[in-house]
Amino acid sequence: MTPFVKAFFDEATFTVSYLVRDPKGSACAIIDSVLDFDHASGRTDTTSADKIIQFVKDNDLAVDWILESHVHADHLSAAPYLQEALGGKIGIGSNITMVQDTFGKVFNEGTEFQRDGSQFDALFEQGDSFHIGQLRGDVMHTPGHTPACMTYVIGDAAFVGDTLFMPDFGTARCDFPGGSSEMLFQSIQSILALPDETRIFVGHDYKAPGRDEFAWETTVGEQKALNVHIGKGRPIEDFVEMRDARDATLAMPRLILPSLQVNMRAGQMPEPDADGDVFLKIPINKI
Repeated sequence: MTPFVKAFFDEATFTVSYLVRDPKGSACAIIDSVLDFDHASGRTDTTSADKIIQFVKDNDLAVDWILESHVHADHLSAAPYLQEALGGKIGIGSNITMVQDTFGKVFNEGTEFQRDGSQFDALFEQGDSFHIGQLRGDVMHTPGHTPACMTYVIGDAAFVGDTLFMPDFGTARCDFPGGSSEMLFQSIQSILALPDETRIFVGHDYKAPGRDEFAWETTVGEQKALNVHIGKGRPIEDFVEMRDARDATLAMPRLILPSLQVNMRAGQMPEPDADGDVFLKIPINKI
């Protein structure tokens, strides 16, 4: 089955959010939403999420799922805001508990921060399935970028999060806590084992050198043949050497500290203080 896919691109974070619709009905899912955040002022904005809400309402759709491919380090999730407006269950991979344990310590969250994934409505395991109306989605655990990364295969479409980028840009970094270039290689092989005609929708695009337009849709066949990091049967040894050397040169994402604190809570802000004010922490020399 071929689902309808609508992309929403946030140029501020180079993130692509997706709405996936059952072609035989009104049911849909939202994948990797964005809550706009100005780092300098600490102010949030819902412009990006409101575009999705308006599309859902304009087309009389019903949201069954609000899915996260992983705990993003480059943007804040708008999942709770979307859920309040549209309903649906918030889902992520079960290894979110590993991420919560790691960053609960980094941010000194204390025992009041639950590290059991209970902030989410569903925790997916490898091989799980779910439905968007009559449309079936299958869950693939694809760690490497983070330990909790998931790929959602919905009909003939695979939503790979940050695991793969467009073929001319390559693959995800693996130097975050719990990441691994070896695991990423194996995860990518699982994705490339899907039929060549499977549509791949990536989580970000940064316009590779020589390309003037943003892009986010490719295929398994194109990735196998053309991906500059993993294509043409590149062996694991070469990939790991390349990926680790490249990662050693990369700066941390601009929004990593606010993003991790919010996204490990399923998009919720930390608990307010006695005056009702919310604060995010800046750990020194911890990441």
